[in-house]
Amino acid sequence: MNNLGKQAEALASQYLQKQNLTLIDQNYHCRRGEIDLIMQDQQTLVFVEVRYRKNARFGSALESIDHKKQVKIITTAEHYLQQSKNDYFDYRFDVIAIMPVQNSDKPEITWIKNAFQLN
Repeated sequence: MNNLGKQAEALASQYLQKQNLTLIDQNYHCRRGEIDLIMQDQQTLVFVEVRYRKNARFGSALESIDHKKQVKIITTAEHYLQQSKNDYFDYRFDVIAIMPVQNSDKPEITWIKNAFQLN
């Protein structure tokens, strides 16, 4: 992962922790894929995909999570749940999209809860 990706994930993690979520794991991989952040929101386990875009020329950060990417994340989450010893009441898939703001050192952070679900 490049440095910008690591910075974006760290920023997303800090942002979510300020929203009272607890970091459980990050960069969880299995052969099926990777999940950037795994957080806890009360009794809900939250699988977070972090997307950073320098600009929207090739689509927004949110648009970059196509159906194929969603399936990979869901499959990886299922693997995590099978391996996990924790009993969570529920789980969801969130997206954090980060874009720089012109003439500002603070980026724009968009948090989409329940961005996609199992079909």
